[in-house]
Amino acid sequence: MSDTPSDCTPGDCTKPRTSLPEAELEALVRGICFKTGPPRRIGVEVEWLVHELSSPRLPVTPERLAAAYAALRTVPLKSALTVEPGGQLELSSQPADSLMECIGTVSADLAAVRAALAEHGLGLVGIGHDPWHPPRRYLHEPRYDALETCLDRTGPAGRAMMCTSASVQVCVDAGHEEPGPLGLGRRWSFAHQLGPVLVAAFANSPLAGSEPTGWLSTRQLLWTEIGKGRAGGPSLDTDPRTAWARHVLDAPVMCIRRDSGPWDVPEGLTFREWARSGAPRQPTREDLDYHVSTLFPPVRPRGHLELRMIDAQPGEDGWIVPLAVTTALFDDPEAAETAYRVVKPLAERTLALPAPHNPLWIDAARHGLADPELHEAAIACFAAALEALPRLGATPEVTDAVETYLHRYVIRGRCPADDLLDRTHGSLGKEIRT
Repeated sequence: MSDTPSDCTPGDCTKPRTSLPEAELEALVRGICFKTGPPRRIGVEVEWLVHELSSPRLPVTPERLAAAYAALRTVPLKSALTVEPGGQLELSSQPADSLMECIGTVSADLAAVRAALAEHGLGLVGIGHDPWHPPRRYLHEPRYDALETCLDRTGPAGRAMMCTSASVQVCVDAGHEEPGPLGLGRRWSFAHQLGPVLVAAFANSPLAGSEPTGWLSTRQLLWTEIGKGRAGGPSLDTDPRTAWARHVLDAPVMCIRRDSGPWDVPEGLTFREWARSGAPRQPTREDLDYHVSTLFPPVRPRGHLELRMIDAQPGEDGWIVPLAVTTALFDDPEAAETAYRVVKPLAERTLALPAPHNPLWIDAARHGLADPELHEAAIACFAAALEALPRLGATPEVTDAVETYLHRYVIRGRCPADDLLDRTHGSLGKEIRT
């Protein structure tokens, strides 16, 4: 699922448009957002900024993007290819039965996408936030008009998120119904406690307008600035289903869709209030599905768990490292138990405030692995992942990539953002590689 809401997919909107009472809406959220069973599937969504191969600092014109994307639509892919509002590209894998199946499928699709773009003089770059260009919307459709209107109410961060950000989103199964390292409750809390470690270890967005922002993950800063109602998570003081259902119904409605013309963008109307008032019409199951897609917490349950806190990574294969590390820490029981014990003490720094609007998440985005506790936790988590990856069938190439990242960045208390900051402004455009 992308960072911006889409129209209903066939899986979401096959049922008739029937209005539902509040209690049934809450029951639907509880039932559809956490589907339990043995963790056996993995997925990844990789977003990329698109740039001119000859001169990355030059903005790509809408006409060139349109021509390249028209050509891309003829390329056979196993992953879903979508375009974000600012023209970013996203590949979303199908659920894979193993880490290596996921890596193999997405790698092949990315090779095909790069080849097609290269014929148009364009390439992909993995950075969490565009270091040069201000937000510029490429897609002009009612849903994005509504999203922009809604997000503008909280400041400029929303437009930047829509048009200049890119990420690696790792999707894992919700887990067993029973307790234990692979249980639903444990994986839900673990995702929120591991999240700041992933933010810090993979921070890769320190620049805006070619200048340092003071944050190693400016992308994560943007999510924080968008606000708690749109981009915040639920409280962790109750069971996941109850917490998420309450959060969904008490979150503000982004828009009320129309079959024609501009969509309504109410201000301050929660979905619960909409259901109770029935004005301007009673919400339907389709409205609920769409509403969930307009909420952007760092961990989003969509039947599985979407981990949405990782910046896009440099290099053609940089996305493989966060995918491999996260998969190992969630799906290998021994690594899951080790990592949970490592990150659990970090929860004290959240002050019991939901992510990402708490001190721990903010420190991770600002300071990365320069934070001593996050640094120590990241080293331990990477070590646990390295031990687990062979048990999950990872190839030597994948484990070598994780180990190289551990020594190049994690042990040294660095992240890709530090590389960007080390480069002079004059050489930045020459040194960023696709």
